[in-house]
Amino acid sequence: DVPEQASEVPPLGFAVAQLAGVYILAENRDGLVIVDMHAAHERTTYEKLKKSHDDRDLVRQPLLVPETIAVAENEADLVEQSSQDLEVLGLSVDRAGPTTLVVREVPALLKDSDVESLLRDLLSDVGEAGSSSRLEDASDEFLATMACHHSVRANRRLSLADMHALLRELDRMEFFVYETQELVKAKH
Repeated sequence: DVPEQASEVPPLGFAVAQLAGVYILAENRDGLVIVDMHAAHERTTYEKLKKSHDDRDLVRQPLLVPETIAVAENEADLVEQSSQDLEVLGLSVDRAGPTTLVVREVPALLKDSDVESLLRDLLSDVGEAGSSSRLEDASDEFLATMACHHSVRANRRLSLADMHALLRELDRMEFFVYETQELVKAKH
């Protein structure tokens, strides 16, 4: 159901196909547009997480079966030291032993993510950030890590409806509309 009038065509246009399992091919008023679907989904997820985090309105999803993860003792120590900061990011993680962590809640937007990989990457980032005060300062980086883990991967087949929905989400984002307008101006 693509509108025929040019004035109704959104900046990114309408999805036509998926290319090489990685890109969305779309058509807008100016021609063809190629969008990296992982980058696009990661950006939209990040923006949602950031808005929820900034509004202190991050919805958490309790895990039906809490996930137990074996870690090094220094990583378990790190979780104990940073537990409040992780809570602010929407993660409820408890220490269940010297080298055992239990993840009980994740941000609702990430409920289908690989929880263990997500936690391991966050622990790596927390280890690099150092103290828990730096953890709060680095929250954008942590939100970006979480968004990346949740984003569509290469070779995942998307329906035209899914591709259209992703393009519309990008169109609604202020940063993207501005960049698109600047790119269009540069072409003329």
